[in-house]
Amino acid sequence: MIPTNRPCVRKDENDSIFKTKREKFNAIVDEITRRHELGQPVLLGTISVEDSEILSRMLKRKNIPHHVLNAKNHQYEAEIIAQAGQRGAVTVATNMAGRGTDIKLGEGVRELGGLHVIGSSRHDARRIDRQLRGRCSRQGDPGSSKFYVSLEDNLMRLFGSDRIIKIFDRFGFEEGEELQHPFLNRSIETAQRRVEQQHFSIRKRTLEFDDVMNKQREIIYGLRKDTLFTDKPGDILLALVEDMVLYEITQAATAPEHQDKNDDYRFDWERLLFRLNQTFPIEFRQEELTAGVVKGEVVDPEALTVHIVDRIGKAYEAKNSYLPEDQLLWLERHTVLDSIDQLWQEHLYTMDQLRSSIYLRTYAQKDPLVEYKNEAFTIFEIMMHAVRRKAAENMFRATITTLADIERMLAAMPRQFSASELPEGLLEAIQSQSITVNGMMPGEEIEAPPAEAPRFPASPPRPPAMPAARQVPKVGANDPCPCGSGKKYKKCCGK
Repeated sequence: MIPTNRPCVRKDENDSIFKTKREKFNAIVDEITRRHELGQPVLLGTISVEDSEILSRMLKRKNIPHHVLNAKNHQYEAEIIAQAGQRGAVTVATNMAGRGTDIKLGEGVRELGGLHVIGSSRHDARRIDRQLRGRCSRQGDPGSSKFYVSLEDNLMRLFGSDRIIKIFDRFGFEEGEELQHPFLNRSIETAQRRVEQQHFSIRKRTLEFDDVMNKQREIIYGLRKDTLFTDKPGDILLALVEDMVLYEITQAATAPEHQDKNDDYRFDWERLLFRLNQTFPIEFRQEELTAGVVKGEVVDPEALTVHIVDRIGKAYEAKNSYLPEDQLLWLERHTVLDSIDQLWQEHLYTMDQLRSSIYLRTYAQKDPLVEYKNEAFTIFEIMMHAVRRKAAENMFRATITTLADIERMLAAMPRQFSASELPEGLLEAIQSQSITVNGMMPGEEIEAPPAEAPRFPASPPRPPAMPAARQVPKVGANDPCPCGSGKKYKKCCGK
């Protein structure tokens, strides 16, 4: 432990315990009034903005000048907190107000005992109480601190000792009487330790839940990173296809409807061929798939997978043989990333819903964390299989269309057509409505424009868009409403 620069001479008084909050607040105001009359500066720390406002109103009734700091204006509040050590100063602050600012004592304050710190309540964590006490008695300066507690405070009501309540009931304390003893300070600190233990267990359980998602993120982000920075994204794409094919072979060998039965079950070729032909534009037949197959049964699924993936790879190379290398790399990388990104976003929504509802399993006497891990693993496996399937489906569907491809398509279109070549429904519609095409009646041949004429004539240039101009002056939120109601605009038509 690093020692302080100068010895700390702060005087920490025993806590004052009251039965109700009203009695506690009255005692705090009386203590502030007494010390303010002596000229000693007081810093009052509260646990909430609501308590600071209540105490501020009570101080106003006593005509005690003070400043209220509740972390709404950091720069302004830092200047006020720095002056909180002046003679007769009273400052009401929350935990966050003026943090990191040293309070220097004014002239003649040392002789009065230095800055006096009052805590309106004990906090859930002892660390925050020590921080509040540490606002005074800096660098060897004199100072004192004291906390006020009531049995209606959340800390005492939920985690406090029953002994304190029994003492109040046994001795019949009248309104406004306080209870002080070092033993009671230890009881309050024991209640704070209980709260800290509960908060620690909550944070620990939250971390254990987050650990599940972190492991899934590592897998997904690792796959994305490999796809982004590799020089051969096609290898990753074929690896996904290989995993998908092996999964389908495994499913065909152990169909769900036959897993729990003892009957003789043969390999489901119909299921496998349907999946392959549905995913890839290649005609797979049972008699052609011979690798790892003996008498119609698959004895080596990996050999059959390699055989199927080889055929897929050759078809894929033939399909993209006309593409330049840089375009092919972009297309393969985009195919993998698009499959991952879309399904990963949906997976995150699913995991959020699972996280919010998993605690219902406690009604069945089950550990929510264990159930969450099991369900998360199952959902992640389903998502990864969907990623592989989507990548496999898109590898033959995705293509790059260039301007040259569009020009070749337009050049191959017919240059002339007659009414006999029009669809029957379109021809009847033209005849019934006496519609002419290029000034000609149906039945006459329509010649296409000459080759040198532009296919897409340039449209006349549009005038530049001008920003909309306000016709009436802008009405401010606090200005009178234009409707004439006499109210502010934000309270009337501006809601």
